[in-house]
Amino acid sequence: MKEPKIGLALGSGGARGFAHVGVISALREAGIPIDLISGSSMGALVGALVAIGQPDESMKKMANLFKRKYYMDYTVPKMGFISGRKIKELIRLLTHNKNIEETLIPLTIVATDLIQGNKVVFREGPISDAVRASISIPGILVPEKIEGRLLVDGGVIDRVPVSVVREMGADIVLAVDISHFKAEPSVSSIFDVIIQSIDIMQREMVRWHEISADVMIRPMVEQYSSTAFKDVNEIIAIGEEAGRKQIPYIQEKIQKWKESHS
Repeated sequence: MKEPKIGLALGSGGARGFAHVGVISALREAGIPIDLISGSSMGALVGALVAIGQPDESMKKMANLFKRKYYMDYTVPKMGFISGRKIKELIRLLTHNKNIEETLIPLTIVATDLIQGNKVVFREGPISDAVRASISIPGILVPEKIEGRLLVDGGVIDRVPVSVVREMGADIVLAVDISHFKAEPSVSSIFDVIIQSIDIMQREMVRWHEISADVMIRPMVEQYSSTAFKDVNEIIAIGEEAGRKQIPYIQEKIQKWKESHS
């Protein structure tokens, strides 16, 4: 019997994006195949790790490496407070300096062209360059320049890249949306102001344009800051729980697809 291609669309959400690691662990535990991956922002980073074949335990260990001291290289704020050189080098090491076209699972990474206002989908080239562009939160990380384009966070234009993974050939799309946020947060820094503003804008966008995935997984991680890279293991655990809850529904979708294509 023909098997469907399962595509995974991993959304933006800063530190809350480590919930993706938990969701993926739950999918693997249940034997759900992951045939295609597309990611925006933090979803791009986690997606890249999955695509190169990192096992669950390695990803969990890597998640705990993301402490501010490893990537906070402050610069004179011209286009961002953080230069991003440290985080790019960390990504390069974690992804073994691979190119997108070399991954075990087909991968695309989404960024936003700040000048043209277009969606940019990386299908080849260094993973570290593409992920660095995709995580460039406007005002916080300096935009990444690639081939004459000034690129920022993929979540600005496509929070959860469902359409991209469909274009890759997915028959069934599993989307992970971790951008929920607290309505009354503790706002105490310029980083909080920027992130909360982006979260509000993205929430309003989704009200008008619901994400059209076959299965939507929404880990409830809104109580965690998207800029504070702590409580990582708790965030991963919430992702695992959310993933496990959707397993019966995913299996049902797969079975129905098989029956309709037999």
